[in-house]
Amino acid sequence: MAKLHVVQQWIPSPIGPLLLLSSEKGIVGLDFSMEPVQKLIERGKLAVDGEGDPFHAESQLFEYFNRSRRVFELPLHMVGTPFQTSVWRELTLIPYGHTISYRKLAQRVGSPQGFRAVGAANGRNPIPIIVPCHRVINHNGALGGYGGGLDRKKFLLRLEGIPI
Repeated sequence: MAKLHVVQQWIPSPIGPLLLLSSEKGIVGLDFSMEPVQKLIERGKLAVDGEGDPFHAESQLFEYFNRSRRVFELPLHMVGTPFQTSVWRELTLIPYGHTISYRKLAQRVGSPQGFRAVGAANGRNPIPIIVPCHRVINHNGALGGYGGGLDRKKFLLRLEGIPI
């Protein structure tokens, strides 16, 4: 992978500050800390060229957290393996206020026995919230994991009216 050039912007939210990364093609990342970004910089995979929010993601996130936006209308620049990007694209089709199991998601991406691989791809989603990996739960109804922590996952599900 060639070095990806991005701009960054810290965005306040009710679940803590969010670090938005944007390339010229779209949103590349949304993270709860600088640590994963710093690792990519150190490995020569990422260059931060300044600050900015060229696609106005902050206003859409603000609307989402105020329950006035259910669908994000942002260009996404998904950087991952073909399998990961297929999972992430499928995540964007899970409607606001609904959940899906890892098993069902695996079926949707054409890998019915690959629910563990789907879980791994879900866990590597670089654009949480906008690509709603928080809507994926275990087939038995348990919440499963979340890269931002279970408290944040619970908050997001409750925000969308999903009973926990």
